[in-house]
Amino acid sequence: MMHLLLLPTMSIPDKILRTIVVYFFLLVGLRLAGKRELGQLNAFDLVVLLLLSNTVQNAIIGPDDTLTGGLIGATTLIIVNWIVVRFLYSHPDLDKIVEGEADCLVLDGKILYENLKKETITVSELALAARKQGFASLDDVEKAMLEVGGALTFVAKHPTEEEARHRELLSRLDILAAAQGELVMRVNAMKSSA
Repeated sequence: MMHLLLLPTMSIPDKILRTIVVYFFLLVGLRLAGKRELGQLNAFDLVVLLLLSNTVQNAIIGPDDTLTGGLIGATTLIIVNWIVVRFLYSHPDLDKIVEGEADCLVLDGKILYENLKKETITVSELALAARKQGFASLDDVEKAMLEVGGALTFVAKHPTEEEARHRELLSRLDILAAAQGELVMRVNAMKSSA
């Protein structure tokens, strides 16, 4: 019974080669699919990633469903990824080709529709991502980026000097109105007690 659990049914070099081929296939495939897939912007993107892992499982393990076979595949994935990440770190120009570059989706408060189209992101998906990060609407966004890892990042608009002065004056008027209201209540209380 123990040999069925531990003894791989295919050769170790074959298992390692399968894992390496699948790793690089997925690396290229996800790069070509775009950053959106990594960002999982909607349920469809998540489903694709989940099914992708299940689909390539048999390509990695083949007919071998032993514990040892699975551990060999997992170990190979970890080692290959470790090597690739360190190699790309020391070769930034190649890393830019493999990882790509961040795409600007909103600049100076204006939505860049061409970039949204290129990344197949709808305005409503962008607005939802902005709300998840605490923005009331896209009107509050100065800049939005789709990062190389698929994350959407947002930068808030900063008010102009005139807008800041206007807000400060409104705040002072609110304080004065509250103080005036309190004063009126006190005067009325004094009149009624007199």
